[in-house]
Amino acid sequence: MQHIDRKELYTNLEARVKYLHSFLDFNADDRAALVLGSKYIKALIPAVVNIVYKKLLSYDITARAFTTRSTSYEGPIDEFPEEDSPQIKYRKMFLRGYLGKICSDPSKMEFWEYMDKVGLMHVGQGRKHPLHVEYIHIGVLLGFIQDILVEAVLSHPRLKLEQKTAIVKALGKVLWIQNDLFAKWYVRDGDEFAELKQEVEIEGEGMLHGKKVVATQEEEDGESSCAGGCPFSGAGGAGAAGIEDCAGTCPVSGNTAAPKVRPHVKMEGAA
Repeated sequence: MQHIDRKELYTNLEARVKYLHSFLDFNADDRAALVLGSKYIKALIPAVVNIVYKKLLSYDITARAFTTRSTSYEGPIDEFPEEDSPQIKYRKMFLRGYLGKICSDPSKMEFWEYMDKVGLMHVGQGRKHPLHVEYIHIGVLLGFIQDILVEAVLSHPRLKLEQKTAIVKALGKVLWIQNDLFAKWYVRDGDEFAELKQEVEIEGEGMLHGKKVVATQEEEDGESSCAGGCPFSGAGGAGAAGIEDCAGTCPVSGNTAAPKVRPHVKMEGAA
């Protein structure tokens, strides 16, 4: 039986992450699976971002969060945001960067430090303009993103079943650890150790300890296009992605592709 120091779980991020890794059996095989899946997942990011924001803007209670000015955004703010609103275009850029970060090296503690910082920034800390998003919306959004990515992996025609299984398992573990690193900023467990927690540092988005750790779309150099077609063409409203049929037109680049009959999310390269 392993001993886990309860106090460490609430005052030491590395100890908390190690415990989560141990409990979930997050290991070298999972890291290898993420490396394998990253090239497929990165190709989907622009379309996933559009699907996510379409979903968020379909409810007034989630759309209202985008009327709060972010730390670094100084442009105009639409009172009733739509998909082409300036603040939504700006937020999409950071979601693209965040999803790209999920596909990076999880063996480095910096990876989990950034995941933790994403959590604190949604409870009104670490930002010049505080943002408060209730946990119910955070949790369901992570589930929505996981649903899209899992369907995309499982529907890929060239990956073997054991590869699909490994990628889906690894993605699930990363997203559930991210869920915990959100929850730790919302729940009251461990409040008796509050005075021992590290002081929150106010930084710009995409920054960690004064260093840029999430690239913008422009810096990704080409990651924003669907190169030759749309991996989501044929994803009907009844599919896991929950979007209308894009009728062969990419929601990101505008490229066209032959419409798919099967109403499921497809990774780039799907038949």
